[in-house]
Amino acid sequence: MQARMKNCATIIPSAMRPIQELIKAAQSTGVDEELLDLVHLRVSQINGCSFCVDGGLKTLRKRGSSDERIGLVSAWRETPYYTDAERSALELAEAATQLADRSDAVPDEVWDNAADHFDEKQLAAIILMIAVTNLFNRLNAPIRQIAGSW
Repeated sequence: MQARMKNCATIIPSAMRPIQELIKAAQSTGVDEELLDLVHLRVSQINGCSFCVDGGLKTLRKRGSSDERIGLVSAWRETPYYTDAERSALELAEAATQLADRSDAVPDEVWDNAADHFDEKQLAAIILMIAVTNLFNRLNAPIRQIAGSW
């Protein structure tokens, strides 16, 4: 595999700073960073962004996440490795990433489940992480950014 072009952040470096600030803002809310990283990984898997999946795996390993939690995030519904709160965040991440897959992009059931576990500030952080990850995926996947190349 070969990248189609240089990464947008290297071509327009001033674009990266505000994106990094968004991530820092999400991380500053008190939401467990491992949970935010699991959300990042799941969104990147859905979007098929190998670069972001690779980065997510490495970040979770550095945090000490178990192989089971990292490797089975795509099958979170059928595994015992996630808390109810994490499951609600992963479900929200899937719905908010696959907006066009249903007439009600994020059904009330999905939202209410997440709202049972997180307050508004925490929900805002999770949604921000979902949005920023989708942005990264949409920057990296079209140019075929190579996993591990950053």
